[in-house]
Amino acid sequence: MEDKKNSNRKTSDNVLISLRKIIQAIDLNSKQLVKRVGLTGPQLVILQYIHTVNEISVGEVARNVSLSQGTVTGILERMEKRGLVARHRSLRDKRRVIVRITEAGKTLLHNAPPVMQENFLGKFNTLQEWEKTMILSALQRLVSMLDARSLNVEPFLSASPIEIETQKAAKTSSPKT
Repeated sequence: MEDKKNSNRKTSDNVLISLRKIIQAIDLNSKQLVKRVGLTGPQLVILQYIHTVNEISVGEVARNVSLSQGTVTGILERMEKRGLVARHRSLRDKRRVIVRITEAGKTLLHNAPPVMQENFLGKFNTLQEWEKTMILSALQRLVSMLDARSLNVEPFLSASPIEIETQKAAKTSSPKT
């Protein structure tokens, strides 16, 4: 009986260690991205998406990157202040705000590393279907065990809530006066 207890404890410890490693890897990646290019993961994803479509409305950006329009608007305001994007009212519909990437944004993108989830997805997509399903099932069970089902999160590998992370990045990248 004692051996089973020790075995269960060892297994649970290894699960917790693995979770901590995942959290630390995401945190380190986020910090390196901010340090290297001054953008958070969500900011970089938005900038990459705008670059691929040339000009797009803020609402369409939000839908295509799976973020709320309010979050995207805040991110775009900060990127506009840095000269990475430009926004203007649509000529056809004055209610719509259109955004495009600037030359400074294109330069930054050229020097930016791939987003962590791109690396993850590249590796994840090489797995067999049963492996993908097994990973999803195990993670969903962990979410349930951690009573985190009701949390509303977006598909970004980010160590802190997006709004907090983008505010931190804006503070660290803004010039000191």
